[in-house]
Amino acid sequence: MRRVIPMVVVAAIATVGSVLVHAQASPQMSFFITSVGSGKGADLGGLAGADAHCQALAKAVGAGGKTWRAYLSVTAANGKPAVHAKDRIGTGPWHNAKGEVVAKDLAELHGEAALWTKQTALNEKGGIVNGRGDTPNQHDILTGSKQDGTLAGDDATTATCSNWTSSADGVGSAAVGHFDRQGGGAAPTSLNAAHNSRGCSQANLVGTGGAGLFYCFAGR
Repeated sequence: MRRVIPMVVVAAIATVGSVLVHAQASPQMSFFITSVGSGKGADLGGLAGADAHCQALAKAVGAGGKTWRAYLSVTAANGKPAVHAKDRIGTGPWHNAKGEVVAKDLAELHGEAALWTKQTALNEKGGIVNGRGDTPNQHDILTGSKQDGTLAGDDATTATCSNWTSSADGVGSAAVGHFDRQGGGAAPTSLNAAHNSRGCSQANLVGTGGAGLFYCFAGR
């Protein structure tokens, strides 16, 4: 027994060490889908709250040394100009949690994005997000944007759920994309502008195939 117990302990330590290693994202990671949303539907605490959420999730997997920003657009408000999601994320290339390239530059990201698939558009932990055909389907990603990465519309209530501060039930909506690039809507294969959500509450987002998730990029 004196010889067996140390071996068991060593094995346990090795297992824990392996788990910790695999919990860390690739040093190259510069893009991920949030593994969880705010829990309050499209109320992300505005752009600042969404950015903080990206930063916290990245930090949890060892990537907190970069400046992370949410891929979200907002309308002009309170004397501040409109913000376009594409202007918040740098120029690429962008790598997922495994170090794989998902898009080489802005043109590719907002074009055909051949490297972007359900298997490469991962969350910060390196996990595949539920898409169309999975239960539950969570492929709707909040963006508030058009396919070119610019603001979806001038009405904050219907384009960005009041600039990501509303979770009102049955009031307003937000432009969403399909990370898995399939489904319904006016542009079902668009990763950032497939259709609008049913509303801004968590229940409304879930009801149209989402979970209040959004994209995070380490940009400029």
